[in-house]
Amino acid sequence: MVRSARDAEAADLTGLLARTAEGDTAAFAELYDKTSSRVYGMVLRVIRDSGFAEETTQEVFLQVWRTADKFDPTKGSAVSWLMVLAQRRAIDRVRTEQSNSDREVTYEVNNHRDEFDQVTEEVWRRIEQQAVLDCLDRLTDAQREAVALAYYGGLSYRETAVSLGVALPTVKSRIRDGLIRLRACLGVI
Repeated sequence: MVRSARDAEAADLTGLLARTAEGDTAAFAELYDKTSSRVYGMVLRVIRDSGFAEETTQEVFLQVWRTADKFDPTKGSAVSWLMVLAQRRAIDRVRTEQSNSDREVTYEVNNHRDEFDQVTEEVWRRIEQQAVLDCLDRLTDAQREAVALAYYGGLSYRETAVSLGVALPTVKSRIRDGLIRLRACLGVI
């Protein structure tokens, strides 16, 4: 008895799919009524979110409406075909949602700056700036002036030499010696 009931259901669903493939909306509605709870159950087991499962079930039946002519009863039952479509669509939805979630997390990680981080960075910037200023005060006047023109003024060695009215090798020596003293003062090796 159980076997003949399954066989009868399989034949009925196969017929409904064949009529759906011909554009019969009544057959499609009947197919939906008879199988939607099973399709939804399959999708819900994969997705685990009722809202997404409902949307995905609709997508599955839209796919059934569009591709019912692809169903081949020699390769399996109508229910099996529906379950394969449902499982594939559900897995695709999970992958899409995971990809979206990963992309959002990556974006947040890369673009989120806490107020604390900004304050900390500003404090460190000011501390470093003050340390450089303190170390600049330890240079000779000639070294400080050459370094300031070259690094803060953006002048080349030649332009610095012309600005100070001294020879190019002299400017290079002042800058080199000044930088050595700055590194030592700042603890940079």
